[in-house]
Amino acid sequence: MAKTANINIRIDPETKAWAEQLFASFGITITDAINIFLRQSLMVGGLPFEMKQPRFNAVTETAMREARDIASGKVSAKSYASARELFEDLDSEC
Repeated sequence: MAKTANINIRIDPETKAWAEQLFASFGITITDAINIFLRQSLMVGGLPFEMKQPRFNAVTETAMREARDIASGKVSAKSYASARELFEDLDSEC
């Protein structure tokens, strides 16, 4: 039986860099961390942590829905030519 097998994964470079930094603080590599994850998964017979949908308060959920609507073009958003124009508009609302 082979002593090693390869797994290729794709991950964004920023996440990889942060993970490398985190695991280095424990004195292990990403490969070590993946091996620990896989062995722990086998020991518990599933993911070694609880998976949940994130829960947000009503204000945050409303803001996220508004952001999605703006991004999809369902709702138009104000735009400003400069930060000064933005702040003047904000001051006028008070």
